[in-house]
Amino acid sequence: MARKWPSIAVILFAQVTAMAVWFASAAAASPLARSAPLSAFESARLTSAVQAGFVIGTLASALLGIPDRFDPRRIFMISALSAAAASTVLVMLPPTGAGILALRLLTGVALAGVYPIGMRLIATWASGDLGLLVGLLVGALTLGSATPHAFAAFAQIDWRVIYLAAAGLAACGGLAILFAGVGPNAPRQMRLQAGRISQAWRNPALRLANLGYLGHMWELYAMWTWLAVFLAESFRRSGVADPYSTAEMATFASIAVGAVGAWLGGVCADRWGRTTVTIGAMAASGACAAAMGWLLGAPPFIVIAVALVWGVTVIADSAQFSASIAELSEPESVGTMLTLQTCAGFLLTLVSIQLVAPVWKAFGWPGAFTMLAAGPLLGCIAMARLRTSPSATQLAGGRR
Repeated sequence: MARKWPSIAVILFAQVTAMAVWFASAAAASPLARSAPLSAFESARLTSAVQAGFVIGTLASALLGIPDRFDPRRIFMISALSAAAASTVLVMLPPTGAGILALRLLTGVALAGVYPIGMRLIATWASGDLGLLVGLLVGALTLGSATPHAFAAFAQIDWRVIYLAAAGLAACGGLAILFAGVGPNAPRQMRLQAGRISQAWRNPALRLANLGYLGHMWELYAMWTWLAVFLAESFRRSGVADPYSTAEMATFASIAVGAVGAWLGGVCADRWGRTTVTIGAMAASGACAAAMGWLLGAPPFIVIAVALVWGVTVIADSAQFSASIAELSEPESVGTMLTLQTCAGFLLTLVSIQLVAPVWKAFGWPGAFTMLAAGPLLGCIAMARLRTSPSATQLAGGRR
């Protein structure tokens, strides 16, 4: 047990640093605008390229059973270093075009070996505290994803510096993971069984947990991608002196504070139940999504307050969908089921991220953000059904 928390600390550090490359493009958009024209749609496309690569990587990983067949630390290391390398090459290319999109796609493929593998690794240390441990990991992911926005808050920073700083952090994470141990719950290495992935849909409880996760993911990454754009426009209308730098710092705070939400979600779920936390968090974040668009141009302190609440609630439930999958799956399939879950969720984000732009143009920010609220609503329905399932007794030691 003495080795547990030092290993978890290393895993969390590696996760924070490795995930810095994810939103580097979104954070670089404002500095980049000073040297090259980049529309909101083009900026979102760069983030979507990472999402698409992540889907490709997780799908291949799940089909090959990689998470349950190989040492997760080595997978994590190779993946983080690959993401760092792809981000480093970005600074050598023109800031827009096919080359940068291809490298962002490769970054996403590499990150498929970071996030779900990190979940698999930290779950090996669980002992009645799975919700807390996965919550801490998702908190680390959240903080790492927010980090580039903190760099971008410095108004005169060059966009290349953001990519290089994120790449450096990812390389540190890839090397650090080798100092983590594997917990006692690690399964024996399994042979490839492609048919195992069908459990994700054939098992009714797993199906409902995955549907809940999809509702959550419909909102999450679209909110993270577009919040800075909305805040910059809102602050400009309300007369803030430097709306873009202020928006980047507010976006960093709104995403980073989600780390606290993920931790609290894990503590509460282990104590009161997975479905209780996921339904409550999705109801709250969906309400924030429905309200935020109507606050365009409102006093900045009101807009920032709602953004912070949204940032906490939008991620508070995320880890509990993963914990539910870990508890409902066959032990030898946990890594594959977690990877497949994230694959489906990030595939859906490709739709929601890109759909915000045309809905925004047609119906304004109220329409765009209200559209995102539909995901949490459907997710609440799925988790309410799981709550009544006999299999729900497997969740959080019988706490539904």
